[in-house]
Amino acid sequence: MQSEMNRREFIKALGFGAASLAFPVLKCRSIFAADSKKKKPNFVIILADDLGYGDLGCYGHPTIRTPNLDRMAVEGQKWTDFYAADSVCTPSRAALLTGRLPVRSGMCNDEEPRVLFPYSAGGLPQSEITIAEALKPAGYKSACIGKWHLGHLPQYLPTNNGFDYFFGLPYSNDMDCKEKRAWTVEGLAEAKVDWFNVPLMRNEEIIERPAEQHTLTKRYTEEAVKFIRQNKDKPFFLYFPHTFPHTPLFASKDFEDKSRRGIYGDVVEELDWSVGQILKTLKGEGVADNTFVVFTSDNGPWLRQERFGGSAGPLRDGKGTTWEGGMREPCIMYWPGKIKPAVINDMGSMLDLLPTICALTGAKVPTDRVLDGYDLSSVLFGKGSSPRNVMFYHRGRMLYAVRKGLYKAHFFTRPGYLPKNAESEATKHDPPLLYDLGQDPSENFDVAAKHHEIIADIKKEAERHLANMIPGENQLIKRLDLPK
Repeated sequence: MQSEMNRREFIKALGFGAASLAFPVLKCRSIFAADSKKKKPNFVIILADDLGYGDLGCYGHPTIRTPNLDRMAVEGQKWTDFYAADSVCTPSRAALLTGRLPVRSGMCNDEEPRVLFPYSAGGLPQSEITIAEALKPAGYKSACIGKWHLGHLPQYLPTNNGFDYFFGLPYSNDMDCKEKRAWTVEGLAEAKVDWFNVPLMRNEEIIERPAEQHTLTKRYTEEAVKFIRQNKDKPFFLYFPHTFPHTPLFASKDFEDKSRRGIYGDVVEELDWSVGQILKTLKGEGVADNTFVVFTSDNGPWLRQERFGGSAGPLRDGKGTTWEGGMREPCIMYWPGKIKPAVINDMGSMLDLLPTICALTGAKVPTDRVLDGYDLSSVLFGKGSSPRNVMFYHRGRMLYAVRKGLYKAHFFTRPGYLPKNAESEATKHDPPLLYDLGQDPSENFDVAAKHHEIIADIKKEAERHLANMIPGENQLIKRLDLPK
């Protein structure tokens, strides 16, 4: 299957006719607009890397202890049907910050490379508008602390995408690898920090190489706490994308060998500690009741890594796939005194964070481009249901599946990350596979034969979606001319 496909090829591949329906531009209205004296809310988005749907205590894991996240889930909203926009790192993160499917920004690719690497010459286009950029005219200070993975060249770093401060890794912690054993499960069991020459950066300067990964979570947390304390008297946005539990796994001495789940449990329990430190700081600085905190993951668990990867719980498959385990993520939304505690079964997505944040602040939403997110304010404050009733599952630049209501149709399926040289081609399904995710979240029982009308309806949704889909210039295939 070609890696570059225009709109007509998209539609032809799905077997649909052409359509010319425009995607509506979403408009947001601030809930604070009526009272200009109210202080604008702060925002903290905490993003785990490769954390599975079933890896937290509050989502059913029997041996990983996550008391801080569990408390967040009880006192805030625990979402059961929340989605990443892709099943791998780079495209998912681009979507979270822009509210746009990564195919629109060019931040995805059908084949390898599916994420940005140290040899990549591309990155998040300057024309894209991030949450940090949307909030800047409203007087917000913004920091990105953790893993960026949207381009490592200067023009693509957080400080050139609306953020006032950056502390973290420019890409995944397994890159710049010098040891072949690191790519095997056996190698992960004995991984050493100096196997990975990944740089730790402050703003646009490398301050440590290789990064001492045992203390990354601890140091990220210290930087995040410092940022909150320095900006408590002004509106702030903290984007806190963690490095872990992406492999290789490293924990600090306080957490190493403490979890019944092994090193994977160690790093997740340290992430939970980090969340606790953020909540403690917000409360201690007197800004907890004016800060909206979101915790989620960029994609599903890396199942190929066996015991060093996570669990999707009852969901099928994991990272790299458009099965539920690849894209449905744990999500907790927390805002003391504002968000009423609840378990939310409505549909939501990381694509919805930018429109929601703009709605809560009165910040301008870009009107010169298509957005794929919705304002979730009605759900947050118990005033209505989620406006999202459809989820589009892209793998790279191709649409593989569509969920509408409780039903999900797969037009294509493809395995995730398999052992080297074992990844198969996409399988086209005609008629599509159909699953009732209410009764069958594990996607075990195809009910297509009983629901022709539902398949026809979902096909129309896909047709409308693709009608004006214009893929952006592919950023992932651009390569630097590096010496061999």
